[in-house]
Amino acid sequence: MSRTLLGFDYGLKSIGVAVGQEITASARPLTALKANDGVPDWNQVERLLKEWQPALLVVGLPLNMDGTEQDISRRARKFANRLHGRFGLAVELQDERLTTTDARARLFEAGGYKALGKDAVDAVSAQLILESWMESRL
Repeated sequence: MSRTLLGFDYGLKSIGVAVGQEITASARPLTALKANDGVPDWNQVERLLKEWQPALLVVGLPLNMDGTEQDISRRARKFANRLHGRFGLAVELQDERLTTTDARARLFEAGGYKALGKDAVDAVSAQLILESWMESRL
């Protein structure tokens, strides 16, 4: 398959976004959208969707380490449902445990403390969510 995918790392203040290609099973960070109590500027989301024309959206599902859900899990599900409802695209959820830790480690290795900006961490987290979704489909 040669589908373009967008991945989202949902947060209350920032939502990381990454783009990926199913044919190469690879993704790269794009940006981080500002959010107000978990609500993005939907016009920015729409612009990203028009630019990248994704066939599928993948939203990270934050879970506790034991796999149980928390309040932010419910809110991430609501965000995924809103993406589907507003734009009519297929949306899947992907376990995102430890992606922020992994993202920080990757960025630190590449550029030290200066590379650890919040937007960069959120975008790389979205990349890792998307990559883990693709790896789980191989």
